[in-house]
Amino acid sequence: MVEWITNTMESMGYLGIGLLMFLENLFPPIPSELIMPLAGFTVSRGDMQMIPAIAAGVIGTVLGAFPWYYAGKLISEERLRNLADKYGKWLTVSGADIDKANEWFNKHGGKAVFLCRLVPGVRTLISLPAGINNMPLIPFILYSTIGTTIWVTFLTVVGYKLGANYELVDEYLGPASKIILVIIVIWCLLWVVRKKMRQE
Repeated sequence: MVEWITNTMESMGYLGIGLLMFLENLFPPIPSELIMPLAGFTVSRGDMQMIPAIAAGVIGTVLGAFPWYYAGKLISEERLRNLADKYGKWLTVSGADIDKANEWFNKHGGKAVFLCRLVPGVRTLISLPAGINNMPLIPFILYSTIGTTIWVTFLTVVGYKLGANYELVDEYLGPASKIILVIIVIWCLLWVVRKKMRQE
């Protein structure tokens, strides 16, 4: 993975950064925690400039958010509610639960998109509920861009500071993203168990 990322960046430059960050949104196993610190290291060697490297990462990430956003639109709130009413008893999720989740997202959608763009492991996933809830495109792009800019800048600057040790970013943040995903899964399981207990 590291060799492929390095080769892509070396052969394509800023376009390579944008492409890698675009793909990172489609295939989360490709880590932004490795791509942008490598870009920062490349800047520290004088082979790239900081602002264009960050801009390429931001543009690639925001463009990569669109496929999941539009996938959410295709699923649609109504279809999701119908699926929950039909099959949700196995997961103890009903159409009413979907409505409550949608209400919450409609109230906090902008903040949710912004904050999730800063969290490893869920950065990509937030585009899906944004699309499902028909979050207007302009606010979605705005909040995604602001959150992404902060995240990408942070990773690039850290890579710049660490120099040849840029891989330490992925070494520390990689496990953190896995922990966050595990916490989310556990929280969902606990929610299901509590709901079943209440029904009994």
